[in-house]
Amino acid sequence: MSFRKNYINNKNPIFTPPKNDKRRPSFIYFAMKKASEIDVARCELNYVIQPKDIKTGLPIKRTRRLNEHRACAMRAMVLAMIYHFNISSELVQASVEQLSDECGLSTISKTGNKSITRASRLITHFMEPMGFVTCKKIWDKVLGNYMPKMITLTPLFFMLFDVSEKKLINAKKQQLGWINKNLITQGLKPITISEAKTKAKDAQMRNLFKYRISKHAFYKKKRNAQRLIALDEKEARQKILQALVGKYSISELTKMGPSGLKKQVNISYYYLRKIATNTYPDN
Repeated sequence: MSFRKNYINNKNPIFTPPKNDKRRPSFIYFAMKKASEIDVARCELNYVIQPKDIKTGLPIKRTRRLNEHRACAMRAMVLAMIYHFNISSELVQASVEQLSDECGLSTISKTGNKSITRASRLITHFMEPMGFVTCKKIWDKVLGNYMPKMITLTPLFFMLFDVSEKKLINAKKQQLGWINKNLITQGLKPITISEAKTKAKDAQMRNLFKYRISKHAFYKKKRNAQRLIALDEKEARQKILQALVGKYSISELTKMGPSGLKKQVNISYYYLRKIATNTYPDN
């Protein structure tokens, strides 16, 4: 029984905004203030809305309210989602992992593996079926896994802390005015709300694909490094030497000399050892 009482790592998760981040629009601060004044986990909507299965659209039977641990996670997660909300695209411009880290919901095992299960389940098993958010997953054919989810906040999400859809629309108009002011200053044509939404979503997609390409390059380099480091050290150094000889011209090798070339081999070898054990910096 004592084990069940302590199965949650962080009983009081709190959203901590990223350091040195740029100032957010006034609507974001307004919404965050509203969400911090209301207990979003015990909002009436959580009791009257019938959750639905995302795949089938069929109602999911609920027999109890959110347990306190998930309620605490939701209070922190709502603030994080608002903070990273893009008013034009309606997207949360942060991955589930980043949201989990900033809310203190991520855990690290003794072996060094990170788990974001608590945050992921809150979104997938509760917030999405309730209609507060919608999530889009994109399969990455190159890496063979899903890219970070694209999370959209629905008008229902804002009703959790008493921000009406009308207030949200006004915020979009205000944001559009700011965007168009900058466009006109640059000698460009103003855009509509629909065009601003499409443009912001396209930018998010481009960022995801940049992430995919950089991650693919990182793991390709890591696999190559691991293959080389797995060899006998003498053999590995010999291969590095061969690669360096092919990289530099004769004049450059002459100028470098035997000691300089040996130094380059040492630097390359220890650099490859570091790459072979590094993990991809997702955030």
